Amino acid sequence: MYHKLLVFVVLAVVLSSCSKTDPARPIAAPAPASPAATSIILSSSGEPAKALFGPVATASEQSSASFGGYAKGCLAGAEQLAETGPTWQAMRLSRNRNWGHPELVSFIHRLSAKAATQPGWSGLYVGDMSQPRGGPMSSGHRSHQIGLDADVWMLPPTRLDLSAGERENLSSISTRRERGAYVSDNWTRQHMNILKAAASDDAVARIFVFPGAKVWMCENATGDREWLRKIRPWWGHHYHFHVRLTCPKGARGCTDQAPPPPGDGCEAAQNWVNDILNPPPPDPNATPAPPRAPLTLADLPNQCAGVLSSD
Repeated sequence: MYHKLLVFVVLAVVLSSCSKTDPARPIAAPAPASPAATSIILSSSGEPAKALFGPVATASEQSSASFGGYAKGCLAGAEQLAETGPTWQAMRLSRNRNWGHPELVSFIHRLSAKAATQPGWSGLYVGDMSQPRGGPMSSGHRSHQIGLDADVWMLPPTRLDLSAGERENLSSISTRRERGAYVSDNWTRQHMNILKAAASDDAVARIFVFPGAKVWMCENATGDREWLRKIRPWWGHHYHFHVRLTCPKGARGCTDQAPPPPGDGCEAAQNWVNDILNPPPPDPNATPAPPRAPLTLADLPNQCAGVLSSD
C-alpha cells in the first residue's frame, strides 16, 4: 500500500523539474520513471518530504548512490553501520539514523580505529548519520540527506558494551565555554588528534566544530597545517563534531559543496570568536528572514521518488 501511495509522484517531479529548466537550453528527455515512483510523486507532491522518508525503516535494494546535495537529496542502497564494532558504537538507535553511503561507513571504521589509539579513548560514539533512504529528517538536521554526513560525539568512550537503553540515556559532553569562544576543561589534545586524523583523510570534504575549538587548534597545531583548512567553525557543534565526505568518485548524481577557501582558515575562525565576544549591534532596519517551507518530494532530485518506491 505504501508503494502504491508513492505511485502518483515522479510525474509531478518531472513536471516541476521541467518548469525550472533554463529556457535558453534544450530540454533533455527525463529519465524514465517506474509506475510506482510516478504514483508517489503525484500522491505526495505537497506533503513534506520528511514525512515520506522518516517512516521508511530499511534501505532500498539498489546500487549505492547519493543523489542531490547534502541538504536536498536522498540515498539509494544505503549501508547500515553495525550497532557495535571493535572501535565504535552507534548511539540513539531508536532514531534509525545509523545509515550511510558505504564510503561513510568505511570512513567511520578507519577513524574509530585511529581514535582507539588515543589515551582514554576506546574508539568513537557515533551519532546521527542518515536515514535508511536519506532525505529530509523530521528533526535535528537540514543536511545528512545523502549519506555522506556523520556526527561524532565529543565524549571519549570508555566502554563499547553499552546496552540499547544506555545509548538512549547517555549524553555527550560539551567542550565549549563563553558561548563557543573558548574550549572548556572537557577539551583535550586527544580531541585535536582525532579531528586531525579525520581532516587528513582524503575522503573528507570538511568538518564542522565550534569556533573556539578551531582557534585552539590553530594556536596549538605544529608541523603541517594543511589539515586545518577542512576544519570550519559553525554554530553549535560542541557536543559533537560533524564530518562531511566528498561525493564518491564517479558519482554522477551527487553534488559536492564548494571546497573551503585556500589557507588554514585560522583568521576567519578568530573573527567568529571576536563576534561572539563583541557581537555587532543589531540592525533595527533588518527584515526578518521568512520561515523556510519544508522540502517536498518535488524539490528533490527526480531519482528520489524511485528510491522511495524501490523494495
